[in-house]
Amino acid sequence: MLLLGIDIGTSSVKVSVIDAALFKALASAQHPETETAIIAPQPGWAEQSSEMWWQHVQQAILKVNATGKYNPKDIAAIGIAYQMHGLVIVDKKRKVLRPSIIWCDSRAVPIGEKALQQIGEEKCLSHLLNSPGNFTASKLAWVKANEPDIYQQVDKLMLPGDFIAMKLTGELTTTVAALSEGVFWDFKNHSLSDDVFDCYGLNKGFVPEIKPVFSNHGLVKDDVADTLGLKAGIPVCYKAGDQPNNALSLNVMEPGEVAATAGTSGVIYAVSNELSYDKQSRVNSFAHVNHSDDCKRIGVLLCINGCGIMNRYVKDNFSNGLSYHQMNEAASKTNPGSNGLQVLPFGNGAERMLNNKIVGAHFHHLDFNVHTTAHMARAVQEGIAFSFRYGLDIMRENGIEPTVIRAAKANMFLSDVFTQSFVNATKVPVELYNDAGSTGAAIGAGIGANIFTEKEALATVKPLKREEPVSESKYEEFYQKWKNTLEKL
Repeated sequence: MLLLGIDIGTSSVKVSVIDAALFKALASAQHPETETAIIAPQPGWAEQSSEMWWQHVQQAILKVNATGKYNPKDIAAIGIAYQMHGLVIVDKKRKVLRPSIIWCDSRAVPIGEKALQQIGEEKCLSHLLNSPGNFTASKLAWVKANEPDIYQQVDKLMLPGDFIAMKLTGELTTTVAALSEGVFWDFKNHSLSDDVFDCYGLNKGFVPEIKPVFSNHGLVKDDVADTLGLKAGIPVCYKAGDQPNNALSLNVMEPGEVAATAGTSGVIYAVSNELSYDKQSRVNSFAHVNHSDDCKRIGVLLCINGCGIMNRYVKDNFSNGLSYHQMNEAASKTNPGSNGLQVLPFGNGAERMLNNKIVGAHFHHLDFNVHTTAHMARAVQEGIAFSFRYGLDIMRENGIEPTVIRAAKANMFLSDVFTQSFVNATKVPVELYNDAGSTGAAIGAGIGANIFTEKEALATVKPLKREEPVSESKYEEFYQKWKNTLEKL
């Protein structure tokens, strides 16, 4: 029996097919091979076409099927992971009304700040666990205020994973986890937030049917199955945001366990059993995949918008055609500290951990006679690692003290320079795993379809290696200088 996992990322769609008996990936693919652009009609805005995601999903599934390593008709269930916080709106005919306003879009920040004051800071934080900020609810309020002709046509709102499930099955569902990441959910009342819907004047009828994360979200339609070579009627039985899904794939499910990712954005994700929140909403709390009213599991999320996207920017514009691997090799041949060159990687919209300020990306102390492309490559990776340390210290203020952080050996963690910088800057060991978001989504599908239990699936998760901090490292000195530069801004 096989399971299909789909991961709708910002840069591409990735899919994996796993053997449910062996918990082993048989094949994986992504589409497109090059990184998908983020459309920015104005500075601070960020959009992507949700119909483009659907085209990429189909192409990725056809590509993985074409490997010939399995029979697509043996796929028994589908799971979906997706980029969080995006807004997809459709009319009564299920036609998409506008491009998706995605996670790193900053246009709704003023709307969210106004709502925080109207609802009240204490009530927002104790009930929503967050400020409305630039999350999905505030994005929809922006559409209402600025695109009234579009807003009048809205029949349903969705998160990106809800949309792809709709395209596969024709059914519209969502989850408490998705609604919490959109800041639509009242954790104390276990219901949609009257405060948010009333403050923004939104219609609760826009919300699709609410189902558990691990449940039947619809059956694949006949025409879709024919197009993709699948068996009609197989269920989509798991949907989760990419960071909760990453935590699932790394067996980060219980209080005290911590995961990290370093893709387009950078994330540290810690599980708590308390309705905890940061008083400044610099880190954010959402329902984890295994959260329930009776057994609270809250994912406390630090998000750094400017992470791998900064690394990509430097590769595309300053590396003279080097590949990521060649950049990593060049960076490894320079000394820690990058000969004094500092990078602030905050060029991808408002950073929540910096109180929703748009700081921009910066190079500091660049010396034309000293610094080379290799120094620039290393300074970018160190700057991203220092951003993680800055955010982790905020999490520590909120009682989160990780003793180890689990991460997939992917994206920035493929670089030894970045991994060592991360470990030495944060002073926390990192366990690296051979994993991917699409694999986690496939595992989620198996749990949701009752093919195996969570315990059975996660018992197979084993680390590839463990990286320990170096006691004589000078990274604390480098970090304090970097932090001083940041705070002067």
